[in-house]
Amino acid sequence: MRIPWTLFSTLTFPGVIVHEAAHRLSCAAAGIPVSKTCYFRIGNPAGYVVHGDVRDYDEAFLICTAPFLLNTVLASVSFAVAGKIQFDHALIKPALYWLGFAIAMHSFPSDGDAQNLWDYSKRMWFRNLWALFGFPLVALIRIANRSTWFDLIYALGLLLLVNLILQRWNIS
Repeated sequence: MRIPWTLFSTLTFPGVIVHEAAHRLSCAAAGIPVSKTCYFRIGNPAGYVVHGDVRDYDEAFLICTAPFLLNTVLASVSFAVAGKIQFDHALIKPALYWLGFAIAMHSFPSDGDAQNLWDYSKRMWFRNLWALFGFPLVALIRIANRSTWFDLIYALGLLLLVNLILQRWNIS
């Protein structure tokens, strides 16, 4: 069963926003000009960043993988805060768990990001051996993007990992 993309992206819109913000921030960090940014819209794609050409493979890799890093970190923080809230409030704890799930479920780079990384890997592997890592990474991204369930499994796994860390280290 496949969840319709528009419904999925609408219910998890904070994750789309963080995903696109990660691209935008990584472009800024690399000094790559951005001509247009859409953090969220109803439709496919739900968001996008149009940027200038990258100068080397490291910049391409950073821009492609930034959502995975930022979304994972922010989702983990949301899960940790939700798990450690000591007071009973009807909405805060569930809202933080929803926010964590929404952000985690948009951690993986999009097919467009994967295509960009593929193109740069093909062009630059002989000048930068780091680019060889791009080929299996692109395959993993494309597998992940074939099913919303992969995103859900990732979000659940991240939640479990954060809870295990909190319990193991008895973080209060």
